[in-house]
Amino acid sequence: MIAVLGQDRGMTHRVDDMPLPVWLPESGTGPGIVLIQEIFGLDGYLRGIAEKLAALGYVVAVPELFHRFQPGWVGEHDEAGIAKSMKVVGNLDFPLAVRDVVASVQYLRGLPEVTGGVGVLGFCLGGTLAYSAAVASDPDTAVSFYGSGVPEQIGTLDQVSCPVLFHFGTEDSFITGYQAVVDAVEEHENAEIHLEPAGHAFLNHLGPWYDQAAADRAWDLTTQFLKRTLPA
Repeated sequence: MIAVLGQDRGMTHRVDDMPLPVWLPESGTGPGIVLIQEIFGLDGYLRGIAEKLAALGYVVAVPELFHRFQPGWVGEHDEAGIAKSMKVVGNLDFPLAVRDVVASVQYLRGLPEVTGGVGVLGFCLGGTLAYSAAVASDPDTAVSFYGSGVPEQIGTLDQVSCPVLFHFGTEDSFITGYQAVVDAVEEHENAEIHLEPAGHAFLNHLGPWYDQAAADRAWDLTTQFLKRTLPA
């Protein structure tokens, strides 16, 4: 059963037991994007990204991935908050989280407000899940920002049928295997990769690794990619 609750200009839906906040563009309709969280949950940063995507004309849904064990989790971005968020994410059943993302894609496709395809876009944990969902299902496009689990899974790139864009920071101390992604992309027609001389999570302005110049370049490339592969 799916319940729908009103919330501001958007709505909070439920897919089975999972909350799925949805942001609508000004027009009320558009292609869909499933936006996938970092370890910090649906924080101010991710809400800001949802608003930016909605302003570009997309219907944006954010699955609450921690709903089974830490519902409503929002972590702080200082050292203690990062440690707490890492502890929380340790409870995540990754295959179930992939299923949640895929279910969110399918749900968006059924909404009358969604007039076009549905893509996936995620950061860090969400970057890995965006890629995994593209392997496991059929989104219309995928964007993966610094997914730490992507390099070890990149052998499955041939199973991805949609266009996919990867972002990595070359100074990322958490991800040392991005060269494997570079090599795989060279052999895959629909894949692109963008490298920034930055650390991990460089797009998150609330976090300690934020790099404004890198963030601006990567976001500009992302919006151009979305315009080509999922035009609003």
